[in-house]
Amino acid sequence: MAIRKSNKTSQTTVLKQILKRCSSLGKKNDYDHDALPLDVPKGHFAVYVGENRSRYIVPISFLTHPQFQSLLRQAEEEFGFDHDMGLTIPCQEVVFRSLTSTLR
Repeated sequence: MAIRKSNKTSQTTVLKQILKRCSSLGKKNDYDHDALPLDVPKGHFAVYVGENRSRYIVPISFLTHPQFQSLLRQAEEEFGFDHDMGLTIPCQEVVFRSLTSTLR
């Protein structure tokens, strides 16, 4: 049972790091004083998907879904989370839209 708690704790830590990284990508004119994008509603975050890096705004609740967590693991393996390009999801847009439509 201690292993599950440890895994849950580390998973929570990783998700918090992802959200912090997503919300601290820089301060520009379209960011508020907390470095949060003005066009992203509270409780949501932006991701970039596909070859053209199309921007999608998704609810934070997606972070609890195993399918979305799988995409995040792929993103970490392919791109890492320590870069200035925003959270990039390595899949085709049609696949991403299909997946997220089932999560809503």
